[in-house]
Amino acid sequence: MTSALRLALPAVLAIALASCGDGSRPDAAATGSADAPVATPAANETLAADEQTVIGEDGLPEGTPMKERVATLGLLNKRNNLSQDITLKPGEEKRVGDVLIKLASCERRPPWDPEPEEGAFVQVFRQDPDSDDDDPKWNRIFSGWLFRNSPSLNVVEDPIYDVWIKSCAMRFPGEEESSASKAAKPSGNEANGA
Repeated sequence: MTSALRLALPAVLAIALASCGDGSRPDAAATGSADAPVATPAANETLAADEQTVIGEDGLPEGTPMKERVATLGLLNKRNNLSQDITLKPGEEKRVGDVLIKLASCERRPPWDPEPEEGAFVQVFRQDPDSDDDDPKWNRIFSGWLFRNSPSLNVVEDPIYDVWIKSCAMRFPGEEESSASKAAKPSGNEANGA
């Protein structure tokens, strides 16, 4: 897969997924039940023989399997200026007051990529103020990719809440060895006796 295609793929996925549905009513998973699954993108889910390495469509290892990735999102309530970190795995959701956040996917570019980036596909719902707390109705206010280093590409436009990605915890094959070899190799100051 060419690098231009890899750069364009998240935007194309975000547009395609955002155009699904009218946003007036979330699926059953968004009604607050913690055990309802969220559909995650099916790409790159073929496992290698060791069942730990995800193999992409181009036959190259893709890193941590989706179910083992962890995204840290920031949530800001603009009314009271309180922010908090929300940690989710793909397929999980968390309700905070009258807002519900669902994580479908999180990605980051490999450490050897010259342009580092982390992103998460997030859906944000707000509880309808006229609905009952026992049977809440949810209005989708955002569905799409959020990018850490390019936050202006896609933003949550809501007068009360702001949501952004802080990190996507995942590893790539060979990443552990490269960090270990850097630690074993002396820096320029140590090599010169300084």
